[in-house]
Order: sequence, then structure tokens, then C-alpha cells
Amino acid sequence: MANKVKFDRDEVIDKATLLFWQQGFLGTSMRDLQQHLDMRPGSIYASFGSKDNLFKEVIGYYGEQCLQGVNAFQLEAASPLAGLEGFIRHVTLGEEETAGCRLCLLAKTLSELPAEQQELIDAARQALLQIESKFEQILIQAREQQELSAQADCHRLAKWLQMQLMGLRSYAKSQAAIADLELMIDDIFTSLKSR
Repeated sequence: MANKVKFDRDEVIDKATLLFWQQGFLGTSMRDLQQHLDMRPGSIYASFGSKDNLFKEVIGYYGEQCLQGVNAFQLEAASPLAGLEGFIRHVTLGEEETAGCRLCLLAKTLSELPAEQQELIDAARQALLQIESKFEQILIQAREQQELSAQADCHRLAKWLQMQLMGLRSYAKSQAAIADLELMIDDIFTSLKSR
């Protein structure tokens, strides 16, 4: 009879996400994972196969959490752009336990990993593309509701917005003043509406 799994996989992925977010993939050792996840190395390998495979699951989980966040803000907002702005304010200014980790895990992954880690780089790129695609869908809705001009290129604007968000979160990590970040977010959405 096979041993039963003695841990909650979702909880382990959640804990691993926070650890990788704080320390990066390269900065996280198997010992760090063992201590943070409260699992023995053999259990980690038996459950995930490798640190790389665990990280791929973390990337997928993180991307899905981002998409769920975008959707949640859309449901609560008065308009598509208001929902996007709410989401961007939240991930940039939010007072979460992870406020010290304002840099996007996906962007951090792309900047830290060497070319030899192409499979992980591709997983991070794919997650970013899914978020960008969601932004495009919302921008199309905004255009249809006349929040954007009828000529707005929503595909291009989604890429631009993703770039702005990545830059904003990187800048936020540099200990920028909250008031400055709020003004920058205002500028992003003023610019978006004028394009």
C-alpha cells in the first residue's frame, strides 16, 4: 500500500510562492524549502520531482492568483478601467503581508534566471502573456463602453500597460513614497485614456 500524502499541496504551493517571491529562485536553497515548507527533501522530490518542477507549479499558481485578482477587481468596479486601476493600485500599494515583495514574481524570474533555465523562463513568459491577454480583454470592454477612443489599439495598450505595471512595481521596491506611486498610477491611467 502506498504512503498517503501527509500535506496540503495547495498550502505547500502557497508557502513556496511566498518564499520564492522573497528570495528568488536562485536564492532559495533546498534547505530553505525544507524549513519553510516543513517537508523533508525526499518528500519534496517525491511530490514535485525537483526544485524546478516545484517552481513551475509556483509560477502557474502565481499567474492564476494574478488573474483571479484582476477578475475580482473587475466584478467590484464601476467600469473596466476602474477595475484595472483598482487592481494596479492594490498590487503596487497594497498593505499585504507581502508588501516587502512588491516586485512581480514573474518579472523577477525573467530578470534573475540564466538562459540555461529556459523552461522556467518560458513558464514565466506564458503567465505574463495570460495576464496581458486579460488586460487586452478588459481594454476592449473599456473601448466598447467608450472609456477609450474607438481607435484604441487594445492589443498594443495591453502590452504597454503590462510594461507600466512591471516598471511601477520595480520602482515601488526602491522604497518610493506612496504619494509618488499614487501620482504615477494616476499618470498611467490619464495617458491610457488619451491613447
